[in-house]
Parts: sequence; C-alpha cells; structure tokens
Amino acid sequence: MICRVLCLFLLILALSIVPAAAEEAPKSSLYVKKVENLPDHFIFGMDVSSLIAEEDSGVIYRDFEGNEADVLQVLRDSGITHIRVRVWNDPYDAQGHGYGGGNCDIETAAAIGRRAAAYGMKLIVDFHYSDFWADPGKQMAPKAWEGMGIEEKTEAVYRYTVSCLEKLRENGADVGIVQIGNETNGALCGEKRWFDIQYLMQAGARAVREVCPEALVALHFTDPENAGNYMTYAAKMDYYRVDYDVFATSYYPYWHGSLENLADVLTRVHDTYGKKVMVMETSYAYTPEDSDFFGNTVGEGSAVVKDYPFTVQGQANSIRNITDTLVNRVPEGIGVVYWEGAWIAAGTSSWEENHALWETYGSGWASSYASEYDPADAGKY
Repeated sequence: MICRVLCLFLLILALSIVPAAAEEAPKSSLYVKKVENLPDHFIFGMDVSSLIAEEDSGVIYRDFEGNEADVLQVLRDSGITHIRVRVWNDPYDAQGHGYGGGNCDIETAAAIGRRAAAYGMKLIVDFHYSDFWADPGKQMAPKAWEGMGIEEKTEAVYRYTVSCLEKLRENGADVGIVQIGNETNGALCGEKRWFDIQYLMQAGARAVREVCPEALVALHFTDPENAGNYMTYAAKMDYYRVDYDVFATSYYPYWHGSLENLADVLTRVHDTYGKKVMVMETSYAYTPEDSDFFGNTVGEGSAVVKDYPFTVQGQANSIRNITDTLVNRVPEGIGVVYWEGAWIAAGTSSWEENHALWETYGSGWASSYASEYDPADAGKY
C-alpha cells in the first residue's frame, strides 16, 4: 500500500516511453499508447520535496518486486531524469518548529540533490523566495526580508541565491534548471509591481549565471486556461529584458483547461519570444478515495476531466497525453515534471496518527506552527 501511488506513476511512465526496439515494457493491464518522436534529451522529472520528511515519518518505499528500496533509485531506473525540490528561506518558527510541507530549507534540498546526483539525475531548484508556500494567491516575503525596500531586497535575492547554489554544488548536486520564483502570476517575494518583480528575477538569474552557468534559468507561471495572461507575462519579461531560458507552466487538468489550449499558449510564447517551454508541475488522481483522513483537493463529486476518470487508466491517459502534447504539438517543449508523486500518507490508522507525524516531521501540507507566518492559509491546517 505505501508505495502504490509512486509505483503506478512509474509504471505509466515506463509504458509510455519504452521504445519499440527496446526490451518489453512491464506487464500490465493498462493500455498506454507510445509517445512518438520522443527526443533522447526530453526531461522526465518528479518533484520529491517532501521525501526526507516522509522518510523521517516512517514511510518505506519499495520497488516493483516489493523490496525496500531508495525511492530515488526506483525513479532513476524508471526513466526519471530530473528531481525537483522547492526551497524556502526559513520554514521554522522561533523555537525551531517546522512549518511542514516537507520543511524544505536549503539543507533539505542539498540532501536530496546529493542523493539524486548519485543516481545520475539532475536537480531542478524551485526557489519560492518565501518562508512557506508561494503561489498565485500569496507571494509573501521571508521573515528576514520584511520591511526591505526593493533595492535591498534585490541584493538579498542575489546573495541568497548565490549562497544556496554554492551549497548545492558543494554537496554534489548536479543543478540542471533553476526556477526564479514559483507560480509568479503578478507577484514575487511580496512585490506586486512588474517594475519591482523584474529586479528580483534579474537578481536571481544573475546568481544562476555566475554559480551554475550550465543550468537553465526558468520562470514559472500558472493558470494557462487564462490564455491572454501568458502572453502578457512573456511580454513583460521581454520589455524588461529579464534573462531566462524556459517559460514554465503548471498544468493540472481539472483546473487548467484543455491540452489544445495548453499547446496553443505555449506555442505562442515560444514563437513570439523564442523561449523553451515545459510543464513544471502536473499530477492526476487515480482514485477519489482518502488515505490520510484529511480532505482531498479533488475527490467524490469533483468534476472529472473528459477522458480522464479518477482511475489508474485515467491517470495513465493524462500523463501520457500531456507528454505527447509537449513532444509533438509544442515547439521546444523540453519536458514534464510530475508533482510530489512520493508524497503519501505517513500514517494509516487515523487522522490523529497523521497529524502527530505532520507536527513532528513536517510531512503534512502545513503544521500548526505555520500559522504564525501564514495564518490565512496554513493556519487552517
């Protein structure tokens, strides 16, 4: 049970990409149509930011034969090329209690990056420039940066990014892509004017070019169903001459519109501004059932996307078709990253068991300690 979500994803991936001349794909009752024209350099990524918190909480991962295994080796053996980790500046209260969500500070990212590199996988570094979750609904500055003017904050972003990337390299991580912000739809690190946001993005990009010159710089947005917004974001970046390589998007099928629209908006960005494009986050449910005794994002009664029921086959179809869209319908579509495929229930008997683990190890979405920093959202948990 404990490895079921991850194993399903990896089986789907293996079935989707196995070349015709290769050895037989794993035996399965699933039908997954092969993705044609798949380039050798295509990025298959997985975000595993919560991995260490999960392991500390007692989660055991197993391979397809049921043997206890390092999940990163299982990922590598299943075709994953890149591991993604989010980085929060200081996800702890004054007493050192973690905010949860994996307690994803730079030390956690470095530990995961080192393990990923040992298996030959590159690292995607997802800087939130916040102490906890950053998304279109909130882009809060870190506690230590509150009250800073834009010039001081710009310098702080640069120095922090340099420091983190140096730590990652010192720990042996192979940095392949660096995100300057997470889902930055009109805000970043507490700033809400593009004139100010672009300074922060430029500072982060400059740090990447200096410390990891071989890495790609990515900017990450979401809500592609609002098609005109993506051209606005790309135009702003072009106007301010922000230095970046990849225009990345989140794409969750039950929120973000059709694949036809996704292909259209990413193609327009590429054709107009010459940027590589990719899906930096996606996932899909294979069951509406609850496993951690806490409310699901989607479940019974949720609108199920056409052709993608909440079943194993539905999940398989979703992952395969997103990949096919990036490969065959979008110019310079360089990859797809599955979000938190290894983040599963730490306890199995009750909400109380899970909550105790979340509070101690940070393996839930948010701990009670996060409410001091983010009372409106994390405080609910």
